Amino acid sequence: MALDPLATVADLEARGVTIDDSETDAVATYLDVASAIVRDAAGSPISRTTSTVTLEGEPVQRLHLPGPPIQSVSAVSIDGVEVTDWRLVSDALVRAAGWARDSAPSLVEVSYTHGLSVVPADVVDLVCRLAGQALAALRSGDAMGRAVSQERIGDYTVTYADTETGTMTLTAFQRQRLAARFGAGAGTVVRAR
Repeated sequence: MALDPLATVADLEARGVTIDDSETDAVATYLDVASAIVRDAAGSPISRTTSTVTLEGEPVQRLHLPGPPIQSVSAVSIDGVEVTDWRLVSDALVRAAGWARDSAPSLVEVSYTHGLSVVPADVVDLVCRLAGQALAALRSGDAMGRAVSQERIGDYTVTYADTETGTMTLTAFQRQRLAARFGAGAGTVVRAR
């Protein structure tokens, strides 16, 4: 199931971007792509969704679930056998007997609802900025968003960078910030299969 974009055309328009009817499909694509880039960097869907994941279970009591915050857990099984002797504590499942059926790691399948009911304003703004930059590149006739490395005005000349950067990229700082805010925290190991 595809997730809705983290920002909408209305969010773009609220930031002063006017969308022409001929640009509607491109803008929808830009919002989808920008949302995917932000979610990838965050390591989380950010918006509320229901997922089923398979994690590697070890003989430890705490099993961290990806994509916090965790709202509820509907089903848990270890190697195909349903278990109910667990508690949801701080975005992790806690089970006194641990998460391995013997000394070897097990496969723990968890169905749960997670993410935020309202996308934070700064995330909406980031998605709008990425999509807006792609729209500006489209309007300028440079839909690929190549980076200009040199430009001269007298007898106009422009030189593009050797690499294609595209307009929808996040800085290392933005990626780190999203991962720290939405992804697994320091010292947390989450292994999904």
